[in-house]
Amino acid sequence: MAGVELTKGHGTGNDFVLLTDPEAGLPLEADLVAAVCDRHRGIGADGLIRAVRSASLPEGRELLAGAPGAEWFMDYRNADGSISEMCGNGVRVFVHYLLSRGLTELDADGRLTIGTRGGAKTVARTETGYAVDMGPWGFIHGDEARDNGSDSTVTARGLRTPRPALSISMGNPHTVVALAGEAKLEKLGLTEAPGVRPTPPHGTNVEFVVPVESDGDESVGGIAMRVHERGVGETQSCGTGACAAAAATRFWAGDDAPDEWVIEVPGGTLGATFVLGPDELEHVVLSGPATLVGRVVLD
Repeated sequence: MAGVELTKGHGTGNDFVLLTDPEAGLPLEADLVAAVCDRHRGIGADGLIRAVRSASLPEGRELLAGAPGAEWFMDYRNADGSISEMCGNGVRVFVHYLLSRGLTELDADGRLTIGTRGGAKTVARTETGYAVDMGPWGFIHGDEARDNGSDSTVTARGLRTPRPALSISMGNPHTVVALAGEAKLEKLGLTEAPGVRPTPPHGTNVEFVVPVESDGDESVGGIAMRVHERGVGETQSCGTGACAAAAATRFWAGDDAPDEWVIEVPGGTLGATFVLGPDELEHVVLSGPATLVGRVVLD
């Protein structure tokens, strides 16, 4: 990859290196991606995003059959080089990258559809960044979670006993743990991966949440969150994790819980809104900023 130009960007502190490879001609071995994302010996990032034309990848070509407008595909890798299905913060940064590099344009309604391994995603520009329909959420373990309010237990440094948790799918797996207060959230040691039992087949991201005040507006829910991402470690933010955390908290709160949520993460603030999708399933719309920091050319 000598001579390849990379762009550094982030969404609420969840940072990425991005590159353009329309025909998918660059070999992206896991060790190479890990070297680029290394924070001491490389550029440093939570993941790498390659902009590829959907027609250049098998999964992209399959997706085009149902979403012919998804010209560009977000080929996302975790910091360890492993492939990930989806990244909510990454989608916003990816679209901002495509637009800033003149690779595409928004339609007349200010929207753009892109391809991901989690399906086609439609992104809209907002006053403060971008909003993306992340698609439907669901329970990984099905009716067990719906009936019991939890389907697994989680252990972590800073917690004396295993805590009940709820596993949510946002196109990728998440396990959400509710804590009693911000002091417990702050004391967590997330330099080590939390233990999850049972572990979803492909691993899971783990979110720890506590409620926060919503300035008296009962139509908006609020939570603070920290997250440990599989293949990465603790990150400043996680878009799909924010959606999963809001979905779990809203489920625990019952039928009167609000549809709009504000999620405070170490890197900033995200929004999650629950809407009825065209497929008659409940979707989550994620909103937040996207920032490009600068460019670098690899030696």
